[in-house]
Amino acid sequence: MKFLSLLLIVFIQSAYAQIQTGKASFYADSFEGSPTASGEKYHANQFTAAHKILPFGTIVRVTNLTNKQSVEVTINDRGPFVEGRVIDLSKAAAEKIGMLNKGVADVKIEVVDPGNGKGKSQPVMVDRVTVDEKEFYDFKINKIEPKGFGAQVGTYQELVNVFHISETLKSKYKKKIVVQVKVVNGVKYYSLILGPFSSRSKAETLVDDLKKQFPDSFVFDYSKN
Repeated sequence: MKFLSLLLIVFIQSAYAQIQTGKASFYADSFEGSPTASGEKYHANQFTAAHKILPFGTIVRVTNLTNKQSVEVTINDRGPFVEGRVIDLSKAAAEKIGMLNKGVADVKIEVVDPGNGKGKSQPVMVDRVTVDEKEFYDFKINKIEPKGFGAQVGTYQELVNVFHISETLKSKYKKKIVVQVKVVNGVKYYSLILGPFSSRSKAETLVDDLKKQFPDSFVFDYSKN
């Protein structure tokens, strides 16, 4: 899949919650005990889920639109990485809303709690950085298909944020910076990723340090995107 990806997601924001609709899937049994992007291990009997953007620790209510059954889960992983799907549920959560037999279900996702402290930011996709409007940046753009692993810092809407943060990160870590472009409900968002690295362990080392300033940083696996 090309790294420049198109994510067709619908977000409706209100004063109290974000609502997203789409297709849900659930983890295969083979993932039992495997580390998630947050560092926690996946366990089928826990009520957890993977989401592409929401901060780790965010609690969401997932409702099966066919049978109206709901479950609350905590986001602790990144995904799903299959086009058209918006959330990956643990097996226990999938069973709770009656989707085990079909494997995929049309669902509604509502943010009910911004989290338990793992993600310090509110569950919104836009970060704002105040910069001098007279700043100039010299950069080169190439469309690439990276391999291996990266350290994702965050997702931003404004390009000026990407430039400002990239400059800071490049100066501090001396690493190559890659930007993934996503289209969410007709709006472009830019995910900032350091790397790539040849091994997950190298990316994890950088993520551990990044989390001091960017608590939602995680290891990005290019093979799944």
